[in-house]
Amino acid sequence: MNIKEILNHINPSMLNYTEWVSVGMALKYEGLTAFDWEVWSSSDPRHKDGECFTKWNSFHGASSPVTVGTLIEYAKRQGFDFSKDEERELGWDDEIKRDDLVIIDKTWLESKELEEPKEWDPIKDLIKYLETLFESTENVGYVTETWQKEDKYLPTKGCWDRTAGQLIDELNKCNGDIGSVIGDYKEEAGAWIRFNPLDGQGCKNSNVTDFRYALVESDSMELDKQNAIIRELELPVACLVFSGKKSIHAIVKIDAGNYDEYRKRVNYLYDVCQKNGLQIDIQNKNPSRLSRMPGIMRNGHKQFLIDTNIGKVTWEEWFEWIEGVNDDLPVPESLEDFFENLPELSQPLIHGVLRQGHKMLLAGPSKAGKSYSLIQLCIAIGEGSKWLVWQCEMGKVLYVNLELDRASCLHRFKDVYNALNLKPEHLFNIDIWNLRGKAIPMDKLAPKLIRRAQKKNYIAIVIDPIYKIITGDENSADQMAHFTNQFDKVCTELGCAVIYCHHHSKGAQGSKRSVDRASGSGVFARDPDALLDLIGLEIDDKVEEQQQNRAAATVIAQTIKKCNFEYFEENVGQDDVLSRKAMMNHANFALNKLQTDDLLKEIGRVESGVKRKTAWRIEGTLREFASFDPVNLWFDYPIHKIDDSMLLKDLEPEGEKTPWQKAIEKRKSPEQKIEDRKLAIKTAYEACNTGGKGVTIKELAEYMGVAKSTIWNRLKEYKTYKKHSEEGKDTLIILE
Repeated sequence: MNIKEILNHINPSMLNYTEWVSVGMALKYEGLTAFDWEVWSSSDPRHKDGECFTKWNSFHGASSPVTVGTLIEYAKRQGFDFSKDEERELGWDDEIKRDDLVIIDKTWLESKELEEPKEWDPIKDLIKYLETLFESTENVGYVTETWQKEDKYLPTKGCWDRTAGQLIDELNKCNGDIGSVIGDYKEEAGAWIRFNPLDGQGCKNSNVTDFRYALVESDSMELDKQNAIIRELELPVACLVFSGKKSIHAIVKIDAGNYDEYRKRVNYLYDVCQKNGLQIDIQNKNPSRLSRMPGIMRNGHKQFLIDTNIGKVTWEEWFEWIEGVNDDLPVPESLEDFFENLPELSQPLIHGVLRQGHKMLLAGPSKAGKSYSLIQLCIAIGEGSKWLVWQCEMGKVLYVNLELDRASCLHRFKDVYNALNLKPEHLFNIDIWNLRGKAIPMDKLAPKLIRRAQKKNYIAIVIDPIYKIITGDENSADQMAHFTNQFDKVCTELGCAVIYCHHHSKGAQGSKRSVDRASGSGVFARDPDALLDLIGLEIDDKVEEQQQNRAAATVIAQTIKKCNFEYFEENVGQDDVLSRKAMMNHANFALNKLQTDDLLKEIGRVESGVKRKTAWRIEGTLREFASFDPVNLWFDYPIHKIDDSMLLKDLEPEGEKTPWQKAIEKRKSPEQKIEDRKLAIKTAYEACNTGGKGVTIKELAEYMGVAKSTIWNRLKEYKTYKKHSEEGKDTLIILE
C-alpha cells in the first residue's frame, strides 16, 4: 500500500494532538506535502484551515525521525488488518506496482518433473560433485555422524581434515563402499557436505577460504516447481542435488571476494528467488552451511546429483542478465513491420523548433534576459500565442523557479504580460514551483517533480536555471550524461517537453559555433532535441542613431494620431513615420504648444530607453526540424522583441577583442567630439523649434537634459547663432 492508502484507514478525529503532529512529521519524512496532510486533516471537526501549512515549516527532521511505521501502527490500532490487504479487490484508481526483480510469469510457468535415476552410481555422483566444486588441494567439510532431537536427526560438526583430491582418490579405490571413505551413516538421516572450501582448522564461517558458492533450498514447494523456477531463473548453478526428501539443493556460483560481498550477493540472490515464487529457506545464508551430499541413501530415497553447470556460466553474467531483463528497454523492432504504417510523430509544441515530449536548451551569457525569455515562452504556451517568431500550442506549463524569490518571480510574470500587451485569459494554464533555497540535485528532484506533476497534464516543464540542480561536474561527459538522463525520465514519465536554460562558458563567444558556447561538457550540445543559443551583438553608433530616430518618429506619430487624428490621416505619409525630422515638421503644424512640450519630454524618454536596449541573435541547432535563419532581437526590458527594422541584420556578434581594445576603437578625436556636440544641438533645436521663431536656452537644456551653462558652451562651438532677449523671458536663440 502507498502512504495515502494507509491514511485512508486512519481517522484524524480519533487521534490526540501529539499523534496528529506525528502524522504530519511522517508525511514530510516520506516525501509527501503539507497539502496532503491538510486534505486528510480536514475531516476532523477540530481542524482549522491552514493549520497544517503553518505547522509543516516547523518540522526540521530529527536523529530518530517519525516514519511510515507510525502511520501503520495508528491504522492497526484503529482496526485495519494489513494481512488481508493482498486479498482485497482492486479499485479503478489502484496502482499495480511492477517489481523490477520479477521475471517469471507464474501463470505460464511449466513444471519440470524430477525423476530418480534408474541406473545410479553413488560413487560417480559424489566424485563429480567434488570435481565440480573444489580444487584438488582444497579441504572439504562433510558430516556422516548425527544426534537425535525428538524425531529429527541433526548433523554433528563432522570432518574437514582431507582435501578433495584425497577423497576422490579414495573413492576411486573403494570398490563401491562409500562408507569406507567418508564413514558409515544412518540411512534414516543421510549425510551432508559443505560446498565451500575450508582451511582444515574448523568448519565455521571464519574457516572458509573462498566464498565461492551459496545454497538455494526450498522445502515448502512441490519438487517439480522448485526445479522449474531454478532453471527458468537461469541461476548459475554448479551442482543441483536432490535431498532425498522434499527439497532440491542448488549450489549457486557467488564468487565473492570477501565475506561482505558474499552477504550482499546472497541477499540479492535470495531476493530474486523469493520474488519469483521460490520460497527458499533464508537460514541457509552462511558460507559454511551444510548441504545434502549426493551418492547417499536417505530413508529409502536417493540423495543424487540432478545436474551440473546449468543456467548462466558466472555470477556476473547472471546478474547482468537479471538486470537486463528488467531494464525497461524496448525490444528491437523490424523496420519491415512499420515501414508502410509509421507511427505518428509527436505534435509540435513550438512550431518549427520543438515537439511535445522532447527537450530544448536555451543557452546564453549572463544578463541576456534568459529567464525573461523563458517566462515569455511560458506565457506563449499558456495563452497559445507566439514566442518571438514561433507559434506555440496552448496547454498547461510548469515553470520551475530555482533562482528568484517568490515575489520577484510573480512580479516578473505580470511585468512580461503587461509589456507584451497580452490579455491574461488563461492564467490557469501556468503553474509556478518556487524552489529557491530548496533546490536539490536533479537525480533527486526528478522523482519528486514527476510525482507532483503526474495528474496535471503539463505539455511543458521549464526549469530555470539548471546550474542550481546539476548532478556532478559539468565538465564530465559521463556525469552530465547521467544528469541530462533525468530530463529524459521526466519527458518519458509525464509525456511532456522539458525546456531548460544554461549559461555560456567564460570569455568571448563570437568566434565559436552556437553549439559550442554552453559551459561544460559537450553533452549539453548533443543532448537536447533543440538547442537555441543567444549571442550578444555589438551596436555601433549608426545603429543606435537609427534606433533613436525610429523611436522618436514612432512617438511623434502616435501623439499626432491621438491629438489630431484628422491631420494625421490627411497629411502623414508612410515614409514620414520613419523619420523623426519629417514627423517633427508635422508636429509643428498639428499640435499646440502644450502638446508639443509633452511630446518633447516623451521623445527624450524613449531616446534614453533606446540606449538601454541590448541587441541579441538567436541561432538554433535542431534535431526534428530544418534549421532556421538567425533571429535578431532587441532586449527591451522586460521582453525580447523581434528586430522588424532589420537594423541588426549586418551586425557581428561579440568578438574576441578585449575591453581596452574596444575602448580604443570607440575613442573619438577632439574634432569628432565637437561635431557630435554640434549635431546634438542642431537636433535638439529642430525638435524644439515648433513655431519657427527660435528656441530658448531653457527649452534646449530641458530637451537635452543638461544645464543652461552646458548649452552656452556648445553654442560657442556652433558659432553661427543669433541671441535675442525679451523682457520676462529666457534668452531666445536662432541658429543660422
